[in-house]
Amino acid sequence: MLPVNPIYAGLAALPLLLLLFTLVVLRWRAHEAASVGMFSAAAVALTAYGMPVEALSVASAKGVWDAVFVLYVILPALVFYHVIERADGFEALRTRIKSFTDNELFLVLAFGWVFVSFMQSISGFGTPIVVVAPLLLALGVKPVYSVAIPLIGHAWANTFGTLGVAWLALVQVTEMQSVAVTALALAALLWIPNLIAGFSIAWIYGRMDAVRYAAPMILIVSLIHGGGQLAAVTVIPPEFANFFAATVGLLALGPLAMWDRYAAATDAIEKRLVMTEDLSPAASADGDGTGAVADGGVATPADAVGPDDDLMSLRLAALPFAVLAAVAFVTAVVTPLGDALGSLRVGLSFPEIATGLGVVTEAAAPYSPFAPLSHPGTFLLVSALAAFLAYRRGGYYESAASRVDGERSAFTRAVLATAIPASIAVISFLVMAKLMDHSGQVLVLAEGTASVATPNSYGFLSPLIGSLGAFMTSSNTASNILFGGLQQQTAAQLGGISEALILGGQSAGGAIGNAISPGNVILGTTAAGIVGREGDVLRVTIPWVAAVAALVGLAIVLLNAAGLLGVA
Repeated sequence: MLPVNPIYAGLAALPLLLLLFTLVVLRWRAHEAASVGMFSAAAVALTAYGMPVEALSVASAKGVWDAVFVLYVILPALVFYHVIERADGFEALRTRIKSFTDNELFLVLAFGWVFVSFMQSISGFGTPIVVVAPLLLALGVKPVYSVAIPLIGHAWANTFGTLGVAWLALVQVTEMQSVAVTALALAALLWIPNLIAGFSIAWIYGRMDAVRYAAPMILIVSLIHGGGQLAAVTVIPPEFANFFAATVGLLALGPLAMWDRYAAATDAIEKRLVMTEDLSPAASADGDGTGAVADGGVATPADAVGPDDDLMSLRLAALPFAVLAAVAFVTAVVTPLGDALGSLRVGLSFPEIATGLGVVTEAAAPYSPFAPLSHPGTFLLVSALAAFLAYRRGGYYESAASRVDGERSAFTRAVLATAIPASIAVISFLVMAKLMDHSGQVLVLAEGTASVATPNSYGFLSPLIGSLGAFMTSSNTASNILFGGLQQQTAAQLGGISEALILGGQSAGGAIGNAISPGNVILGTTAAGIVGREGDVLRVTIPWVAAVAALVGLAIVLLNAAGLLGVA
């Protein structure tokens, strides 16, 4: 019998608290903090939760196997980044895009909220962050914010994005009283993080001046995003709802860019907190500039020393991103092609394990099979190869090298210098998550919360549980699989709370939690060339996740009290 009491709940929370303390307070690098979390989870599992060494080995091996899935995004993402950077592709993007409009806030919202949401609608698994973080960096956004902004901007799109993978997982693991009502409740709740994301990005950019200036654009786009998704789930399959809304939102950027309000630079915003102060090399010396890049050089305004005429065209600079989006889109919507690519799957078999407290994890054969041909990592490699061939043919590597003072480190060395610490962090995070899951620590935390809750307080807390699942697993889908059934059962036991709202809170919380999921954060810092600054990113996104999850929880309580969306 699994003991659900304050002592065991405190022990289960210890690895998470140590992880957050070392990351956020002590500002340790991710691989150092993750190692502390992993070893503390193992110690708690062995000493307090009765996990045999054999079971600990199996859980750890599953965590390492799960890491392969993420590492096959990180390494190609690094290759993708350096292939573009060494041809000054990011500098070309920044320069060419700004020739259309100098309105920085419009561009930051366009990339960090609208485009990243569109990317999430067709391809998840961190790909949107990998694509958009370097684009924001190229626009002159400080590295930490170039990661934090897309993490916040894409969160709302997680559940119905990626053609509804997380939603389908929730449907699969629960026997919903009404799929339609649950989809409606979830879409309504997801409108909250969407709207808050727009205003939050504006606030981060330039506080209230920016919020007031961007408000019309934010309200219009959020009406399309949130309202469009809410309407779409009632008339089309929910798994396509986010793609519909995100695509319309992307198309709306054209008319908005022609609006006089956003067509040119503005002097209505006094502070530009997320932007590099100027385009001189000195701007990178403030500790938040481009000097944090692993190989000591990065395609940012600070490196722009040559005339614009030497840079590639916008079309060529955007080529790798267009190829990536096209490959992801085609394989997602052309089902026979996607099925054919996904037919090659590799997986490992693991035996059943049990702990001394009676937590049994069934055997898996194969466990979490890996489809390399339909994986985002392959898409990134294809896009990087296309860019490399095009840039080399155009002679852009030679011209970029001529603009750099001194010698750059070798390509392989630059990739590995970032990949090694990122890999250690990812493996440690996922081993920690598996140890906590298979030893019963996650269940104790969730059931402990439920045991002391009332219907209203549980409704308020349900998004936080979903966020915890996303933080633990770096996935909205995995969070729904992990906690979907538990949340449904708890709602039924408590009574007086809408099942649809609780399941909506679970998945909305899981979507919001993607803004702090270690996998996504590390992918972002890797793509932006600031591995080791994950704690700085989390100091921006953790308060956002906590606040938005609380607002979603409050909405659940109010909707339930009003008798809307299926009161139990």
